[in-house]
Amino acid sequence: MYYIITGAAGFIGSNLVKALNERGENNIIAVDNLKNADKFRNLVDCEIADYLDKQVFLERLQDGFFDGLVRAVLHQGACSDTMETDGRYMMDNNYQYTLELLNYCQNEEIPFLYASSASVYGGGSVFKESRECEAPLNVYAYSKFLFDQIVRRRLQKRSAQVVGLRYFNVYGPREAHKGRMASVAYHFFNQYRAEGRVKLFEGCDGYANGGQLRDFVSIEDVVKVNLYFLDNPHKSGIFNLGTGQAQSFNDVAVAAINTLRNAASKPVLSLEEMQQQLISYIPFPEQLRGKYQSYTQADISALRSSGYSGNFLSVEQGVARYVEQMIKAAA
Repeated sequence: MYYIITGAAGFIGSNLVKALNERGENNIIAVDNLKNADKFRNLVDCEIADYLDKQVFLERLQDGFFDGLVRAVLHQGACSDTMETDGRYMMDNNYQYTLELLNYCQNEEIPFLYASSASVYGGGSVFKESRECEAPLNVYAYSKFLFDQIVRRRLQKRSAQVVGLRYFNVYGPREAHKGRMASVAYHFFNQYRAEGRVKLFEGCDGYANGGQLRDFVSIEDVVKVNLYFLDNPHKSGIFNLGTGQAQSFNDVAVAAINTLRNAASKPVLSLEEMQQQLISYIPFPEQLRGKYQSYTQADISALRSSGYSGNFLSVEQGVARYVEQMIKAAA
């Protein structure tokens, strides 16, 4: 029996492959599109049974090749570029592809865990898994939102587990290939090493410079929650996956810079001290106005009610661990 992980060479997908390996699971079919060839690096230290291009995978799925051979599908494959303007591509890649996998898993009674997104909440201030709180601001968010509506309509008559996880701002190892879509923690690390300072957006929507608030969640915690549901196939639903505690972009910058300074045997600085020479605030991009979430904070009551009791890493803890890993890798 195989685990199928789509987007397996991507950020979250490759971390799930590695986590299953650490459990002794190597019968993994890794599905992805390696048009961005550098993503292969995420799988170099992983063990898989086979790699399939997304299109080949879909053809084999339709031909019945995997019938009776699949233990679970962890669907992480998607276009995650929130600035993508080709709506047809986005809906085909994120919505139709996911719907096809859902239909297959339901027909074959296979657990199906998929990546949703906190972007479905748009510019709202309440982040609860409820229809009235959802108002996507771009076609990426709409593609995730629309599929969640399909799941809601089908949950009561499901034949097997279906879990949608609304990821908030995930950061951590194996995201380098994402380029400009990588986390701010990743960019701050590289900016500071290259220029001795980091760049944050100026204030917007009533927030001070760098004061916009997001629910930053470590990939370590994202993996733990995925495995929790994998271990509990009787639990289904759509769940927020964040820490439940918003923190500022300034907090991320302070954690990243101080971890780098500590590694160089330099004293820890406060935000105010950093603002004098180590942090630059750049104009807020016009193209993001009206499409940007200045505040997110996951309501994780549904996740807790499902039985998940694990603690989440704060920005100070998680970003420090991530930066330490990047320092070690760059040495």
